Amino acid sequence: MPLQCQRRNVSFSVPKTEDAKKRVLEQSQLFDVLEARIQQLQSDVVIDVQQAKVEFIKAPYSVRGKSSGKGPKNASNKAGTPKSGQTVDTRTSKSKPSLGEEKKKLQNQQQLQTKIQTNVKEKPAAKRTSSKVNAHLPGSSFKVISRSAKNLDTVPLIKKKSKDYKKLSKEIHPEVPPETSATAASAGTKAGSQKASKRKTEDSKTQKSRGTAKELAMIEELEKKFMSQWSSSQTEELENVDEEGFAQRDFILSISSYMEACVFVGDLKRANNVLLSQYKNVSQRKRLNTDVYNIMIRAWAKNGNINKIGSLFLMLEEFNLQPNLESYCSVLECMGRKGDCSPKRITRCLNQMQESGFSLDDLFSKCPFKLDEREMVLKAIHRVKPHYQPTKDVTTSQNFSSLVEDFYTKKADHNFPKLNFTQKQLQKYFKLQLQREQACTIVIDSVEASKPVTEKMIKMRELLAEQRAEWQTVLLQSLKQSRGILAEAKRENRLDIYPYLCVLKDEEYVDIMIQSLDSLPPGGQSLTMLARDLGNRVFTIYSVRQRYQNQIEKLANIYSAYTCLLAKDEKLNNILPREHWCELEAKHTSGLLLKTPVITWPNTVILELGMFMVDLMVTKLKIDSDILNPTNDRKRIPILYHMYTFRKTWQVGVIKPYPILTKMRQEAMETKLTFEPCAMPMLCPPLPWISEKFGAYLLTPSKLMRSLDGATQHEWLLEKCQHLQPVLDSLNLLGNCAWKINKPILDIIISIFNDKGCDKLDIPPPLSEAPQIPHFNPKDPSYNGNQKATLMKEVVNAKKKNSEMHSLRMDALYKLSIANFMRDDIFWFPHNMDFRGRTYPCPPYFNHLGSDVSRAVLLFAEGKPLGPKGLDWLKIHLVNLTGLKKRSSLQGRLEYADSIMEEILDSADNPLNGNKWWMSADEPWQALACCMEISYAVRSPDPTQFISHFPVHQDGSCNGLQHYAALGKDVIGATSVNLMPRDVPQDVYSGVAQQVELFRANDAEMGSKIAQVLEGIISRKLVKQTVMTVVYGVTYFGGRQQIDKRLSEIDEFPKEYVWGASQYLVRQVFSALKEMFTATREIQDWLTQSASLISKSGHTVQWVTPLGLPIIQPYHRPRTQAVKSNMQTLSIQVRHDNKTGPDVLKQKNAFPPNFIHSLDSTHMMLTALHCYSSGLTFVSVHDCFWTHAFTVDTMNKVCREQFVSLHSKPILQELSDFMIKKYCIRPQADAKMKKFQDYKKLLLCLAKVPPTGDFDLQQVKDSTYFFS
Repeated sequence: MPLQCQRRNVSFSVPKTEDAKKRVLEQSQLFDVLEARIQQLQSDVVIDVQQAKVEFIKAPYSVRGKSSGKGPKNASNKAGTPKSGQTVDTRTSKSKPSLGEEKKKLQNQQQLQTKIQTNVKEKPAAKRTSSKVNAHLPGSSFKVISRSAKNLDTVPLIKKKSKDYKKLSKEIHPEVPPETSATAASAGTKAGSQKASKRKTEDSKTQKSRGTAKELAMIEELEKKFMSQWSSSQTEELENVDEEGFAQRDFILSISSYMEACVFVGDLKRANNVLLSQYKNVSQRKRLNTDVYNIMIRAWAKNGNINKIGSLFLMLEEFNLQPNLESYCSVLECMGRKGDCSPKRITRCLNQMQESGFSLDDLFSKCPFKLDEREMVLKAIHRVKPHYQPTKDVTTSQNFSSLVEDFYTKKADHNFPKLNFTQKQLQKYFKLQLQREQACTIVIDSVEASKPVTEKMIKMRELLAEQRAEWQTVLLQSLKQSRGILAEAKRENRLDIYPYLCVLKDEEYVDIMIQSLDSLPPGGQSLTMLARDLGNRVFTIYSVRQRYQNQIEKLANIYSAYTCLLAKDEKLNNILPREHWCELEAKHTSGLLLKTPVITWPNTVILELGMFMVDLMVTKLKIDSDILNPTNDRKRIPILYHMYTFRKTWQVGVIKPYPILTKMRQEAMETKLTFEPCAMPMLCPPLPWISEKFGAYLLTPSKLMRSLDGATQHEWLLEKCQHLQPVLDSLNLLGNCAWKINKPILDIIISIFNDKGCDKLDIPPPLSEAPQIPHFNPKDPSYNGNQKATLMKEVVNAKKKNSEMHSLRMDALYKLSIANFMRDDIFWFPHNMDFRGRTYPCPPYFNHLGSDVSRAVLLFAEGKPLGPKGLDWLKIHLVNLTGLKKRSSLQGRLEYADSIMEEILDSADNPLNGNKWWMSADEPWQALACCMEISYAVRSPDPTQFISHFPVHQDGSCNGLQHYAALGKDVIGATSVNLMPRDVPQDVYSGVAQQVELFRANDAEMGSKIAQVLEGIISRKLVKQTVMTVVYGVTYFGGRQQIDKRLSEIDEFPKEYVWGASQYLVRQVFSALKEMFTATREIQDWLTQSASLISKSGHTVQWVTPLGLPIIQPYHRPRTQAVKSNMQTLSIQVRHDNKTGPDVLKQKNAFPPNFIHSLDSTHMMLTALHCYSSGLTFVSVHDCFWTHAFTVDTMNKVCREQFVSLHSKPILQELSDFMIKKYCIRPQADAKMKKFQDYKKLLLCLAKVPPTGDFDLQQVKDSTYFFS
């Protein structure tokens, strides 16, 4: 067998100053060496040389290599010489070669290949008889020429059959893409086969080189385009975001929150000991930053202890950490508090601060002062600079997106709306809201309170009150004892929960536990959820106390002045709420910066604290076993017990109430509900969002962006973002809409709720209507196996039904009780957003994003006259709510409304005793509310002057597909989703249903049994959900489940065909969509592939919306985090943690829908801003926009203009550019081949933006049914 040899990488260096002659000389020397090597090999073997890369590297010096004739034994003694089978890497420079250099290298390689092949003579290989002899063939070494080494290294020739040979063949590879390397042909034993193999190799090499040249040219062009924006620091930036930006933040957060809690309760010794213990641990000390030291520096400054601060500065200096602005601020505060501090010492501090790059004005513009800290700092400065006064810096960056540039620069043309309240009224509302939040809890009456009270109910309520008083005493004693044990434990190196058990009064902890006990459902609650709820309640009260202590006076003063902008009796206008608040805060310099947040507690701390409280409740709270039926056999039993159950494949700890407690609560039928302030609407306009850290509630902590507990990626991105103003302003405008309760509708709903409910009207029945759970003894011999299995199934189903009914009933009870509590008030819903930018009201139970019931009882607090077209819009809105006439024109819907006017008036006058036409609507309660509004208007003296508070909706026509069609400029797709003007609306769901029916008919003719069974079954309703969710990433599996559910609801469809039919139909629906929306599928595929490659490279997918909102997908591979307690060790599944790397499947599947969601939120925000500038009342439910009937036409105009403005930008190209800059970091010259291949693949994929069609976006402005 012939022995095959591969030539190793050859590289040499050429100084920049040498001329062309020297380069030619060195290249000729290289050829001489190669020829000598070939002659050595020809004596024994037939060689088939595989092309490898010849790399030209510029170096500042040159060393001439000398040929060595020594064998492998001598070669192995040299330092740095690789052993047999190892890769020789002679590259010393990590510079990144350009694509032009790579092309030259490719040409040089081809010339070398030709020269080598002409010198190689075919010769039969001699048989080897001894592997030992073959291993030491004379002359069997080859040269590796490198300018980085003084002498040439040699390595032995490797046998073909050795394992090392295979390893070497894999490791030796060129640095350019594999298409540029010719594949080595196997050496045959006959000359003819060798010639044929060589010809084939040369042809293949030529073809691949041509294809590669195009790719290289494309890559070179892209690199030139982005070269000015790429830098070597970009790779470091990505690494910092992943490692330092997130992982270290968790550690810093744990230390900081612990020390802050200690300082808050005055336990400075414990806080200082924790810092010292971390400092003594070398591995932990490396992770500390200046902000951690600042916590203690601030604490000692309050005490005027300058010596302690000095020791902390020495600790900073010892570990090469630099004091920051807050460090110097605290030192000056301490000097201000000490009356005997010498001016020299103050001057030395100011000089050191200036040497560190900070000015005096920086102190007063950037430091978060609390209480009298600002005055103390000024006092110290005035000792050495008596005439100094801080300069007010109110400048803000004004770099807006082109989409909103006119909105911010042409405010003189705007007509910002006012609230229909005086300044005194708004100030009164502020005081009421402040009292509510300061109390931390709100107790309201349940709507079930209207039921007659019986003697049994009174007795049970008294009994429960007695037990609660006893339980409070027991918990109070147990809490003090347990905390005392923790205080005495010496755990300097471990961060326990002791300080978190001291931040509130003992009675407040007990009240939280009793409230949690009262709200525990009969079926129990998972330990994780219960512990998290308890821990979060403690943190909320702690945060309120912190903010009230440090901010209340300043907050009250600024809010009082802020109401001038909102009140109708003040002239101030043409300024946005956020801008006005920032101006006011700049004027009120004393006290803490309001946007300074309370340090959040880590998720593990919240869970540990909650489990500690649950453990107290389970072990200490007991009741007499015979409390309901007194007997002689009395004993004390726990009222809660801890058990395990399985949820899917996970064993979950559950806390359940003892049946005696459940029965007592059911019979007592207590009429009070307790909520946190954040669960209720606000009684005054929310604080404007001025940063990611400040806005919404007055004292209660709020997040600008919702995220999973423990996730920090979003916060990090928002902190770094400098252009959030349009996003913040849109949230503020949504939150400034005032609401009131539709009392007639609410009263009707409550009456049905208290009268056994009504499933048809979405009013859940009480638990008394739930099915009884069968009772049987599994050990009873009278039951056979089948009977036991049937009964067990009935028990499981009954328990599941009971649990679902309880959940639905309580949800409705909360919504109706809150609405009833607010029935005479004006209120506001503060808003925040999810990580995609979609906006939501902060109160979780009752808001306009809720069900039909919630929306029906809400009205705008401000009314506007209907005007000439307002009544028509009310009628059209009513028809839209019925779900009828979806294919009819607006005029057709209006005519239909006029034709059923008698039914409308009858529904308004006799909703429960009349014809009940409204009950057949898709949204019955909103339809009834609209019927009443129409009846009030038509019966008024002049309908055009009727003051209407009713919100009219305009809904997007399959909005996700609308964005896809606009992105792809797809004419067919745009027509299907009403981007194109038409006389009647195009219904995409009906269009897909028709296309699926065509497929079905063809398959039925071909003899498909499933297609024949489905005859007459395919309808708009059957395919609607799947079509609607395909755009948001639904899979075949999810689509099949949706269709399965719809088919199961059709009584006449044979149940045995449901599974097969759903599988058949989901394929047809996807096929129909692919035909109708070609551009949509191309864009979806591009987004999916891009996300897949990005996540496989180890990064999460990020992008920036056209309004400048940074977005990151929080999907990572799950890891288990253990949280220990006396009760059990919780194993928490953490999926948002960047430590485990991205979840590739979720990242790629979620990117298309999340990207479209970010676009629809951008469109909504643009519409909100421009509606506000036109003086409109505007709110939204994602892609459904609400306003007064009088202003529907104006809102429609703005909505269409902003959609066209948004999609006139090259969104996909900008996304491509952003991702290329973010993720396409060219590998170093010494990187592995796979890295270069991945880089090339990712770069080419991201650059290949799907082509667009010919649809003219301006036509959207004339499309009546775009939103209707």
